[in-house]
Amino acid sequence: MVLVFELSGRYGRKVTQGCVCGFLTDPQKECTCTPLQIQRYRSKVSGPLLDRIDIQVEVPGLRYQELASKDAGESSDVIRKRVNAARTIQLQRFNKTKIHANAQMGAKDIKRRCAVKEDAEKLLETAINKLGLSARAYSRVLKVGRTIADLAGAENIEASHTAEAIQYRSLDRRM
Repeated sequence: MVLVFELSGRYGRKVTQGCVCGFLTDPQKECTCTPLQIQRYRSKVSGPLLDRIDIQVEVPGLRYQELASKDAGESSDVIRKRVNAARTIQLQRFNKTKIHANAQMGAKDIKRRCAVKEDAEKLLETAINKLGLSARAYSRVLKVGRTIADLAGAENIEASHTAEAIQYRSLDRRM
């Protein structure tokens, strides 16, 4: 599990994995850590600090075949157009305010501008109860969900947008 930031390890090495051996999410090598070691290791990063990170994604190592693949995927030009369209939507949404992006919304703005459909609301409730998301994480999920909806060109935050935003909170999940 690669973190957005790095911490100094006990012996001077960089801490970028979710365990001592460094193979917790590696698809090719098996982690040799006990659940207690993993829990102790992860507890070095405080919950309030993790709450302040909008997107937390596990990134496993790639195999040679994946790195050498000729499949280019989505082009940067296509992605740039979609991002620019989402930014335009946000600029219009926050016209005549000091806010210019979803990430800057406060609690009142979130309530006003992050309307979710009923099925998305139930999904959020489940995430709060089952994953133990904090109030701050709930707000982050709504902001990220709003951005995902903007990227999709959707007016409201749908269950699929909410589900994707919740997936980006992988470090919040209880052990």
